[in-house]
Amino acid sequence: MAGGPGGTGGGVSGGSLMVTMLISAFAAFGGILFGYDTGTISGIIAMEDWLLTFGTFGTLPADRAAELSTTEGYYLTTGDKSLTVSILSAGTFVGALLAYPLGDRLGRKYGLIVACVIFVLGVGIQLDTKFAAFIVGRVVAGLGVGMISCLVPMYQSECAPKQYRGFIVGLYQWAITIGLLLAAIVNESTKDRPDHSAWRIPIAIQFVWAFVLAGGMFVLPESPRFLLLKGRDVEARKALSRLTRRPAESPEIDQECLDISMALEAEMALGKTSYIDCFRSGEARNGLRTWTGILIQGMQQLTGINFIFYYGTTFFRRSGISNPFIITIITNVVNVVMTIPGILLIDRAGRRSLLLWGAVVMLVCEYLVAIVGVTRGQVDAATGAINLPAQRVLIAFVCLYIAAFASTWGPIAWVVTGEIFPLAIRGKAMSMSTASNWLWNFGIGYATPYLVDAPTTGVNGVKTANLGVKVFFLWGSTCLLCVVFTYFFVPETKGLSLEQVDLLYRESSIIKSNSYRKEMLARDETFIHRDTGHGTDKPVDNKHLEEGTAHVEHEKAGNNIAV
Repeated sequence: MAGGPGGTGGGVSGGSLMVTMLISAFAAFGGILFGYDTGTISGIIAMEDWLLTFGTFGTLPADRAAELSTTEGYYLTTGDKSLTVSILSAGTFVGALLAYPLGDRLGRKYGLIVACVIFVLGVGIQLDTKFAAFIVGRVVAGLGVGMISCLVPMYQSECAPKQYRGFIVGLYQWAITIGLLLAAIVNESTKDRPDHSAWRIPIAIQFVWAFVLAGGMFVLPESPRFLLLKGRDVEARKALSRLTRRPAESPEIDQECLDISMALEAEMALGKTSYIDCFRSGEARNGLRTWTGILIQGMQQLTGINFIFYYGTTFFRRSGISNPFIITIITNVVNVVMTIPGILLIDRAGRRSLLLWGAVVMLVCEYLVAIVGVTRGQVDAATGAINLPAQRVLIAFVCLYIAAFASTWGPIAWVVTGEIFPLAIRGKAMSMSTASNWLWNFGIGYATPYLVDAPTTGVNGVKTANLGVKVFFLWGSTCLLCVVFTYFFVPETKGLSLEQVDLLYRESSIIKSNSYRKEMLARDETFIHRDTGHGTDKPVDNKHLEEGTAHVEHEKAGNNIAV
């Protein structure tokens, strides 16, 4: 459980690690589904049969000859490429917003199962041979991916022991990177097939990820915090018992239920929690939390990472690298491998410090890539000569940049949005935060070809910014914004239960959060043992569990909170 036994804030230790790992293994399949679906499209749109089926027939403009694949006069225009790659994110944006009503009415568990069904429907539509159907399938699959991308970290955060919470939610990002790598491998294995199976096989494999995730969720318990929010106390105790391997009537389960109920009672005392209330200030500082979640997800996209994974092959080819497909696989391997030390460090080094250092390393690498590319990395227009040392430096710093992202902003953005919101607004706030990620994902995915590609002429001619490698000046500058944002908006929450994170927001500033966090842990401060500021710290007797639950039920009956 994310808070351990809330009465002490010490975490449930007895036999919970195995259950924790099962939660991770099953729920993290949502990340593989997410990453695979995102990564597979970059290879599919370059496959011979896919271009013959969906491409535009005509003469390829000479100034694009070095960038695009052609097959018997068929190629993908800039507009169609932008639409095909980015339209998934339009669906995921809507899906992320729908995750709140889905997750708060059906629950985190059954919400994920329904999302898998929607995703499977979208995958099936994409197997058609009409371009319009392919695009519609991408949108429908995006609805499912958007719901999953919100509900998985929400479920993990609410069910994982606090000492492993960063690691568990970080595994979701690791699964995303594995999905990206698997997509690259599958695309490479099927791209030369002479029929529709070349692109249908990579798409159809996504059925497997959805079935595994849905099957796993049938086995796992519902989130105890969701059950207590709905007043289903007996079911919440059973779920906690499964997660912690303790009897449902044990003192540890009593304390856990008591702390969650007390935290929920404190939230309900503030009144309704509509979408507007998510942005209001006050004791709970919901506005600060919501904007933090929305902005950190947007900043994750503005680091420029998806430029590499969406358009890296085209970029490397244009930069004069002879085998850009191998470089793309290398970057995916770096992404997978370097996520591992990141998720291992989250609960040791902390969220805030890793985000700060990660942003600094990324901005340095991106500025250096841009400088090297502009000064020494260009292909000689007259002779076609390539500066090999410059190309190697460029590749090295791109890999270092990816490593910095994979070990910091990749997993930690999901960890932060999974733990900073109070229970009463968690569904709404997380759905808006995840939607922010997909909104920026869509915008960057759609705009990148127009920012980077060379302009074309003729009937299908398109004017572009033609930035090329200079686009890394843009990504480096946004990483500088990430540093500023982290310093002023992201608190240090290492080692705290979700209820203690709630108290941290109520009683501390962001900049001083780390020192206050240490004081909280030293005092063992929770909603049950809360320092009143007058030198007293009286524990609440266990009999208040029934009173707190009764109060919650009374508040719901009086419609004083939207659930």
